[in-house]
Amino acid sequence: MLDLLPDLFDQYPEQLSLANQAFTDYGKNTIFYGEIVTVSCFEDNSKVKEILATDGSGKVLVVDGKGSMNRALLGDMIAENAVKNNWQAVVINGCIRDAGTIRTLEIAVKAIGCNPIKTEKLGVGDTNIVVNFANVEFIPGWYVYGDENGLAVSKSKLSVTAG
Repeated sequence: MLDLLPDLFDQYPEQLSLANQAFTDYGKNTIFYGEIVTVSCFEDNSKVKEILATDGSGKVLVVDGKGSMNRALLGDMIAENAVKNNWQAVVINGCIRDAGTIRTLEIAVKAIGCNPIKTEKLGVGDTNIVVNFANVEFIPGWYVYGDENGLAVSKSKLSVTAG
């Protein structure tokens, strides 16, 4: 399967909300879907690291970094840990770093940019709360779908078939 969203929007147009922001694909995988887990933080990736160290089978971490371009909320070591813990994807309203390494990892990563500067680890941020960016509400327990065509959210799990 090379595309997911066009088929999903053909089949479930009323059940999907499309993000209206352009994200760049950084991970080796570009097609993904899973249950939403959220982090809201600003220039501190402590909670991102904490959550990606847990079992992510069937899940996607959605990080609202408030659109900050000043620091990276995901780097190679945390991304490698996410792969080890079976996360499907990480979506970041903010930046990543180590883009060359992340491109080689078996995970989908969408972000709005890159910045080589790491964050301070202050333990600041909220987890599993509703976050809103790209004109979409990301609600824990709902589902997110992504590919090179964009990013979409659904209240329920949709049937994904090769098409």
